[in-house]
Amino acid sequence: MALESFAGKHVVILGLARQGLALTRFFVAQGARITVSDAAGPDQLQDALAALSGLLSPAQGEPAVRLALGGHPLSLLEECDLLCLSGGVPPQLPIVQEARRRGIRLSNDSILTLQRSPAPAVGITGSSGKTTTTTLVGLMLEAGGLAKPGADRPAVWVGGNIGTPLVDRLDQIRPADWLVLELSSFQLELFDEAEGGSAISPRVAAVLNVTPNHLDRHPSMAHYTACKANIVRWQGPEDVAVLGADNPITGAWLRTGQVAIEADVGQPVRSFPIRSRRLGFGASEPTGDGCWVARDRILLRLDGREQTVVTTEAVRLRGAHNLLNIAAACAAAAAVGVEPAAMAEVARTFAGVPHRLELVREHRGVRWINDSIATSPERAIAALRSFHEPIVLLAGGRDKKLPWEEFAALVHRRVKHLVLFGEAAELIGRAVAQADPASPLPITRCRDLAEAVQAAAGVAEPGDVVLLSPGGTSFDAYKDFEARGRHFRELVHQL
Repeated sequence: MALESFAGKHVVILGLARQGLALTRFFVAQGARITVSDAAGPDQLQDALAALSGLLSPAQGEPAVRLALGGHPLSLLEECDLLCLSGGVPPQLPIVQEARRRGIRLSNDSILTLQRSPAPAVGITGSSGKTTTTTLVGLMLEAGGLAKPGADRPAVWVGGNIGTPLVDRLDQIRPADWLVLELSSFQLELFDEAEGGSAISPRVAAVLNVTPNHLDRHPSMAHYTACKANIVRWQGPEDVAVLGADNPITGAWLRTGQVAIEADVGQPVRSFPIRSRRLGFGASEPTGDGCWVARDRILLRLDGREQTVVTTEAVRLRGAHNLLNIAAACAAAAAVGVEPAAMAEVARTFAGVPHRLELVREHRGVRWINDSIATSPERAIAALRSFHEPIVLLAGGRDKKLPWEEFAALVHRRVKHLVLFGEAAELIGRAVAQADPASPLPITRCRDLAEAVQAAAGVAEPGDVVLLSPGGTSFDAYKDFEARGRHFRELVHQL
């Protein structure tokens, strides 16, 4: 099928972050007329504008890119052929709704990458574990014989929501390569609106789990779940779906081969069959093909044949949730054709991704752990369950309208001292107090993360773990969770 030419087309891009910059470079190479709009003003976008300086001020002729900063006026839609959204831009914006009303096509970097890549892709989504699993799959494909980009032999390209968008690197990707893409619900939200839907599901699609998340952005849990399901919606019989067996939602998809998403009123809002081959993963009793955490080993079962990939004792990553991430990665890698020996090599050596249970420092007998990625109570719960030592917990940030009850109950069982900071401090404090009124927990409330680190240092004793696992987003004080994690590192090293 011939690819659409964007030469001379007017493309409007909303959002000038990583994905917006990559989209801009892609469409410049395509010869499109481009307008980039961002709700922020020039003072807040200095780095992005510097990255585009050559396109905004060419040596001669008209600029390749025009800017509309400080808002998204509807006038941008005049003569617009395609509207592209960066991941942080909600489709509920008036300009997006008006584009739909006018019949203007919507897209994003992930859709364009999958539609135009000459190489097949592994796509990975889920409410938690995406980045670790995506990284593991990329490393397993490398251990299985693929190279890093730039080598003479077939390569693996890891990107999407993690690290680097790949849409502006498509001219470097070859048919024998593989893409490994982390896909967020924000990116998947548009997958059922793109033209040629059958071309935009990955060859291997993993849904690790679906639990309440981003409900400050998605209008309902049903809507959020439907976005996640889009990753398998367009798969065919030659494709593979990797589904978490232990999660109630993805486990039902695995067992029945059917996606059925219920609205709040109990009526199905979306139902479709999964047409691809299904592989499961989980810590439950192995059922069918897939990869399973079976007591003290990770077991791969394919076509009735079982193999031990690695013993759990040999795995370097900490936490039961990371054993599941390894099992999911093994199932996805197996679907590509990677041998168990290559999977085991990665499982034994991979120490983790920054800001995910990252050991920052051991200072005066106290271990300081950076888990800034924990932007939901569920992620913080997984972190708390990864330690047996006494814990001083740093929690806070901005709430995503998620339930805190289970988190609060676990805090009473696992935490010796709770240090709260950020917008959600009072909300979390109330939830913890209500969880067990008869056994009050020592709580220190702080204005910000810097004060919280000092407070934690004051109460931690040798043998303790000080754990930054906030449970809330960073957007009350930082650009993203990575900036929060970097600041935490700096503060800890200053102790």
